[in-house]
Amino acid sequence: MGEGFLVEQLIIDTSSREYPVYIGEGLLHRSADLLASVLEGKSRALIISDSNTAPLYAETVLSSLEPLLPVQLHTLEAGEHSKSLEGYEQVMTACINARLDRHSVIVALGGGMVGDLAGFAAATYMRGISFVQIPTTLLAQDSSVGGKTGINHPLGKNLIGAFHQPEAVLYDTDTLASLPDKEWRSGFAEMIKHGVIKDPDLLARLRMDVQNTEDMKKGSLKQFLKQSMTVKADIVKEDEREAGVRAFLNFGHTLGHALEKASGYKDLTHGEAVAAGMIFAMKVSNYLQYSEWDTAAETAWFKTLGYPVEAPAAFEPAALVETMKSDKKARAGELTFVLAASPGKPFLANVEERDILHLLSEMKKGEY
Repeated sequence: MGEGFLVEQLIIDTSSREYPVYIGEGLLHRSADLLASVLEGKSRALIISDSNTAPLYAETVLSSLEPLLPVQLHTLEAGEHSKSLEGYEQVMTACINARLDRHSVIVALGGGMVGDLAGFAAATYMRGISFVQIPTTLLAQDSSVGGKTGINHPLGKNLIGAFHQPEAVLYDTDTLASLPDKEWRSGFAEMIKHGVIKDPDLLARLRMDVQNTEDMKKGSLKQFLKQSMTVKADIVKEDEREAGVRAFLNFGHTLGHALEKASGYKDLTHGEAVAAGMIFAMKVSNYLQYSEWDTAAETAWFKTLGYPVEAPAAFEPAALVETMKSDKKARAGELTFVLAASPGKPFLANVEERDILHLLSEMKKGEY
């Protein structure tokens, strides 16, 4: 791969597939080298990207892969609204027009929206074809690993989807340089989450080293990334299809998804909503006497990092609760939360609707 070419590698080991994650600088230019074994024997490739990412990186990936096999590009409009039934139909049409067959491969080039949608397309086109993840955002360090794919429905986030593992993940950290601060915060929230649920050392290092958005971009990022993605890899290995511990990865997501829907998938990024959801989960845990989180200190750190932790106060508590009851993690309409007794000690809890309504109402009044 050339002298001086530095790349970190993780192996994701699941019951359905083992695959590599490559992390390093300048990897897009080396796509053919890194993906040669994955692409061997494939008939053709379709790169799925979006209108923000494609102008920056699609030509680099195209020109790298073209010596190996025929490659085409399909570009979606950027934004969560493309992760929809309409966006899915567009991608299916692109697959057919590109004459993909069962020996073809879909390459997801972009953030979490692109990865989720392209992965779901790969899971369902001709009953399932190969795909590769090339994430270009910090948030996608979480979503690109583990095989969860899907699209949104107007009534809820990620309600339509499938488990479909990629054959490789290629993470070029140079792509992060083009991200706005809002996207850095969005991805960093998932790194905090990984620390809370499984790696207290990671959480302590993030607290110590990161006090603002610029700190997220320092040289230690690559090591934080690897540590964070290792948490995800370990959990996915133990529980590929979310029958047990993988549910802990939803820490902050029960309220987070409801906030995203309430804001119309526009005003709050996924990570911002999850950050608010994590603070709320700590408050729920304390209220039910499962824990003694210093929520004032946690809130202060999150605010310093730029997270809108008071976002729940902008919406009607009853409406948020109704959305949470339709979340795919709910059981028979009961509210299920991932809580944590302390860093590294998560657990699932069914929480009474009245308790959630009470806490949300107190937040709305500015009293909790």
